[in-house]
Amino acid sequence: MEKSCTLLIHFDKGTPAIANEIKEALEGNDVPAKIDAMKKAVMLLLNSETLTQLFITIVRYVLPSEDHTIQKLLLLYLEIIEKTDLKGRILPEMILICQNLRNNLQHPNEYIRGVTLRFLCRLNETEIIEPLIPSVLQNLEHRHPFIRRNAILAVMSIYKLPQGEQLLVDAPEMIEKVLSTEQDPSAKRNAFLMLFNCAHDRAINYLLTHVDRVSEWGELLQMVVLELIRKVCRTNRGEKGKYIKIIISLLNAPSTAVIYECAGTLVSLSSAPTAIRAAANTYCQLLLSQSDNNVKLIVLDRLNELKSSHRDIMVDLIMDVLRALSSPNLDIQRKTLDIVLELVTPRNINEVVLLLKKEVMKTQSGELEKNGEYRQMLIQAIHSCAIKFPEVASTVVHLMMDFLGDSNVASAIDVIVFVREIIETNPKLRVSIITRLLDTFYQIRAARVCSCALWIIGEYCLSPSEVESGIATIKQCLGELPFYSVSEEAEATDASKKTPQTNSITISSRRPAILADGTYATQSAASETAFSPPTIVQGSLTSGNLRSLLLTGDFFLAAVVACTLTKLVLRLEEVQPSKVEVNKATTQALLIFVSMLQLGQSPVLPHPIDNDSCDRIVLCIRLLCNTGDEIRKIWLQSCRQSFVKMLSEKQLQETEELKAKAQVSHAQPDDLIDFYHLKSRKGMSQLELEDEVQDDLKRATGEFVKDPDDANKLNRILQLTGFSDPVYAEAYVTVHHYDIVLDITVINRTRETLQNLCLELATMGDLKLVERPQNYTLAPESSKQIKANIKVSSTETGVIFGNIVYETSNVLERTVVVLNDIHIDIMDYISPAVCTDTAFRTMWAEFEWENKVAVNTVIKNEKEFLDHIIKSTNMKCLTAPSALDGECGFLAANLYAKSVFGEDALVNVSIEKQADGKLSGYIRIRSKTQGIALSLGDKITLKQKGGS
Repeated sequence: MEKSCTLLIHFDKGTPAIANEIKEALEGNDVPAKIDAMKKAVMLLLNSETLTQLFITIVRYVLPSEDHTIQKLLLLYLEIIEKTDLKGRILPEMILICQNLRNNLQHPNEYIRGVTLRFLCRLNETEIIEPLIPSVLQNLEHRHPFIRRNAILAVMSIYKLPQGEQLLVDAPEMIEKVLSTEQDPSAKRNAFLMLFNCAHDRAINYLLTHVDRVSEWGELLQMVVLELIRKVCRTNRGEKGKYIKIIISLLNAPSTAVIYECAGTLVSLSSAPTAIRAAANTYCQLLLSQSDNNVKLIVLDRLNELKSSHRDIMVDLIMDVLRALSSPNLDIQRKTLDIVLELVTPRNINEVVLLLKKEVMKTQSGELEKNGEYRQMLIQAIHSCAIKFPEVASTVVHLMMDFLGDSNVASAIDVIVFVREIIETNPKLRVSIITRLLDTFYQIRAARVCSCALWIIGEYCLSPSEVESGIATIKQCLGELPFYSVSEEAEATDASKKTPQTNSITISSRRPAILADGTYATQSAASETAFSPPTIVQGSLTSGNLRSLLLTGDFFLAAVVACTLTKLVLRLEEVQPSKVEVNKATTQALLIFVSMLQLGQSPVLPHPIDNDSCDRIVLCIRLLCNTGDEIRKIWLQSCRQSFVKMLSEKQLQETEELKAKAQVSHAQPDDLIDFYHLKSRKGMSQLELEDEVQDDLKRATGEFVKDPDDANKLNRILQLTGFSDPVYAEAYVTVHHYDIVLDITVINRTRETLQNLCLELATMGDLKLVERPQNYTLAPESSKQIKANIKVSSTETGVIFGNIVYETSNVLERTVVVLNDIHIDIMDYISPAVCTDTAFRTMWAEFEWENKVAVNTVIKNEKEFLDHIIKSTNMKCLTAPSALDGECGFLAANLYAKSVFGEDALVNVSIEKQADGKLSGYIRIRSKTQGIALSLGDKITLKQKGGS
């Protein structure tokens, strides 16, 4: 039997207390010194020290003490010391403590009696317990409830011992009498718990005879009742009808813990719509009534589970779930929105969107710190609703466009992406969106938002008035040209400072001059000794956002401006019959392009224009000077066609993800199907009838089929010893979040009894064994199941190693069988996950740990290599399949996974096919913690060859 320990304290054994010092302190009369010495003794014993010489001292000097703290520490000491010899017989000196325990059980102080009774619950030695039984039974009738409740627990523990039924033959009958007369809620709960564990039928009988009074019982007793109902209904599902009535009556209990357990019990026992609806309503009430954020998150998890299995019922409660958005906690708001977005239907979409719009308007108040993040989540939710149900887009798109100038850039980006998608999928809204976008364009302050807005203007301004308005808006936001002046006189500079609203440049007689550093400047005729370097012209106060962004050196935006103006001018040629207007627009556009190039090549900015942006602007100049029909078609039609294709692929990908999430169930050909209409309905309630129907449906659709993982357990068994070893061992490894459970089967293959067989394990890495090894006796050709629990503190790959040690009667020395190592793989911790491109880029920029692995493989095909990496690392490819199509010799893809610890793993694969056909490149891994980056890198290095 394994030892039980209720106290686990870390103690630094670097400077252990000497046993003699502890002994001296215990023999003295100083109570605080005795307490300190007892604490040291207990902690040393817990840390595997042996202090056998202290036992007699403690019996002589500590047992008689009346101090409550010393008595409590004494009981802890008695609990953890060895009470038996190697053969399992009780040590003779243990008889000395029996008299003390009997005196404590009859002590006038209630605390001493209570803690002693509690101590007896943790004793397994019948030789010590047997003489104490009369005293324990006397305490069942004590006047103080603290003693009675602990006496009941002591009786239960004694009765559950291997010889307990002989020691206390009539214990269940005795406790049943106590239960019928007891008034204290805790004592009553303990009595019912004893019947539940030791006399199941008596507990059921008591429950059914008092079924009308269950709602009046205390919270603790009601919790045990629910546990009993779960156990009974699992073993005998035919009787659940009469128990479900009890559960439904408890849904109105005053205790929130009981209500929560009732809802969980209902869901686990019944699939009837009435029961599920009652459970879901209960969860919604708890969601609104509880102020603790942790409780709200747990309840949301339960609602999420209901959504997966009973979506039709949850759809009716969508507005109740949405009320959880009133919580200021972002995690609660995010989880609520995730649940709601999967419950949206044509019937409730208008109500949902109306509430989301109200929440968006609330975020404008700026009262909360994280309003920007919450607004971003709401915008994404509205975006998702509008894509699923295009008819609501018209009610939200104009409200969303008010946030294009949001200080939270991520929120503004979500808005403009939403607008871009809506304008394509809702052609009727095109005119109103374009008009609103041109009116609010000057409010945009972020370069990425400006770029997307410019693309929309370039693609969707179709009528002559819209094209002209688009060109005028861009020109106004760029301000007056040029973007910088070469030089000015000091007087002119002063004048411009005094009158900042004027855009004119003072012209005076000038001539070029060369400065000492070799740069050019102009020299004024008025003062030939005064030189001034080139300066930026900030423009008037009415100058727009594009100018300020360009003057910071954002030349990618300059290239987008050039492309947009080029598209608008080309479209103006098609829709505007007046050549004069077209020529005027072309001239203005060319002047803007040249001014941007001059700004990029001038010394006024810290960084010159990059080659890509420069080439793009020059290309736009060439196009406007000489345009062919093919080029015009590419610029005016192909870009939009590519966008439409991207949207369709995105929708297809979302559909495939939903299919993957859907539960796949198969009914076997010979499965039994009960015909509900032919069944006898006599004595069945409406709830039972509904449950029968649901069970039949589940059986017909194959939902009762066992999880396929059960069949794959054999594939996860690791052989620890050889077939020729005298002891055969194999392990099944299960990873549960922060725990690893080793279920080890040990088989004695000899014809001798193996004594003191011990499984000794050790770990390497961030793994820690929880229990100490126990000794077992193994009969000839018999087997033993041993479980070992290991705590995991990170995703770093760890190793478990060890051996099996045992003794036999005819061999004096101990025999050691070395076990194979168990490698805990990182693949057990991570699973494929999905995130948006924006979230991926944000995390990529934030995460500080990077592991760069060079590609070294025999695989010749880029796509085949990517598939191999995805399979080997158990990650999800975020890059769209269309982006990976074709044979160009290059491939770049992003992979994403999440660990059971909530850590994010990001991988970027960039590969190129060399002239000799081999692949080269790098795989970069980024994560927040070092362990996952290193472990994934090691895994990829090991697997990328392609053979394993």
